[in-house]
Amino acid sequence: MHVRMLTGGFAVACLVSLSLTGGQAVAAAPRAADAPLAARVLTYDASGSAEFRSAVNRGAAIWNESVDAVELRPVAAGQRANIRVLADNGWPRALPTTLGNGTVYIGRQAVDQGYDTIRISSHELGHILGLPDRKPGPCSSLMSGSTAGTSCTNPYPNAAEKAEVEGNFGGALAERAPAGRAEVIVD
Repeated sequence: MHVRMLTGGFAVACLVSLSLTGGQAVAAAPRAADAPLAARVLTYDASGSAEFRSAVNRGAAIWNESVDAVELRPVAAGQRANIRVLADNGWPRALPTTLGNGTVYIGRQAVDQGYDTIRISSHELGHILGLPDRKPGPCSSLMSGSTAGTSCTNPYPNAAEKAEVEGNFGGALAERAPAGRAEVIVD
C-alpha cells in the first residue's frame, strides 16, 4: 500500500511539474470498476462425443449463461480446440492439461446407470474450467458429481462455483473467491 501511495504521489508531482513548466502530460483514465472485461474464449470440439453432442453443447451453453469471464464456443473447422470431448464406455472424466485446456470423456457407464447427460457434461467442463470435485455434496453443487445421485439433474453451477470460475479467468468476481486448480479428474 505504501508503494502505491508513493508511486501515486510521484505521478501526481510529475504531472503538476510538467503543467507548471509548460510540458504536456497525458494520463490514462483508469478502467471503471463496473466496465465489463472481455471473456476469454475457449473452443471445444464435440465431434467425438457421439450421441452426447447435444448434451455437450447444452453444458457449454450453461457455462456461458453462468459466468462472464470465459466463453465456450464450438471450434471452427480446421482449427485446434482447447477442449476435446469424447464418448466412451467408461466412467465420465476430465483430463485437464492447463486451465481451460484438456479432454473430457462422457462415459456411457454413468449414463447407463441413470445419470443425467447434461449434468455430466456441465460437471466435466467445470473441471476444465478449474473446479475440483466436491464430494460428497448436494444436488445444488454441480461439482458434487455422482454423489448427488441419479435423481439429481441440476446442470447449473452454484454461486461459489461460478465465483471460482470467474476468479480462475480473472473476471469480476475474482476478489470474492480464490482460484482453484483441477488435476486429472476421474469421476
